[in-house]
Amino acid sequence: MSLFVALFVMATGVSAETSDPWRTALQGEHRSEAAKARDVYRHPRETLEFFGVTPSSTVLEMYPGGGWYTDVLAPLLADNGTLYAAHMGVNESNYARRALGGFLAKLGANGDLYRAVTVTAFNPPGDVLVAPPESVDVALAIRNVHSWMRLATLETALTAVYDALKPGGVFGVVQHRGTPGMSEQEMKDSGYVDPEYLIGLAELIGFELEAESQINANPKDTKDYETGVWTLPPSYRLGDQDRAKYEAIGESDRMTLKFVKPLD
Repeated sequence: MSLFVALFVMATGVSAETSDPWRTALQGEHRSEAAKARDVYRHPRETLEFFGVTPSSTVLEMYPGGGWYTDVLAPLLADNGTLYAAHMGVNESNYARRALGGFLAKLGANGDLYRAVTVTAFNPPGDVLVAPPESVDVALAIRNVHSWMRLATLETALTAVYDALKPGGVFGVVQHRGTPGMSEQEMKDSGYVDPEYLIGLAELIGFELEAESQINANPKDTKDYETGVWTLPPSYRLGDQDRAKYEAIGESDRMTLKFVKPLD
């Protein structure tokens, strides 16, 4: 240990290791062991850094669900950043109420950890202001595209994200990767989305595709399951039927796309 680090520890009581915001975000006790076990498939740090997220970013997380990514983003942004969590509308459905209720309970149980989080709603046609206009550095849609397709709100969601981003801001998408030429119904039924379909629609909204990563690729995923992507972990829709087989495959093959909002 260097003299500088030793003096820092003596003065603050905080080690250089625990003062790393990424370490706190990923290894903190607020994350369950089950959540951490999924890092091998979801690669949260590599994914967020690919999208340009830093501890001082203003981030928009669309449809955060139970908060798996929120648990990484909130402590990362707690001191110098901002996180807008655009959840489902409270009156959207019973499922939405349960999901939002659980999410709010999580935030309320540890207010200091989640102090960077501002909860908004995406529930068109009424609630589409997911963050102040042109305030966001990085917007994230993590495995949400198929849900918006099923709700017939995908174009509205992409427009809401576009409006929230600063010029030059990044829209990061992680989505179950389908095969070329899939019909819209096939995508809705399976949860897998044809990359060209998504890219084409995003470009119509005004986004430009800047980069693509294979961080979340999984070549073991054959994408031909009768019950769609939910056959695989963590859903295991078939229960114990062929569970070992699907466990060996792992989580789905996912495209990781980095779009930008043009400067002009």
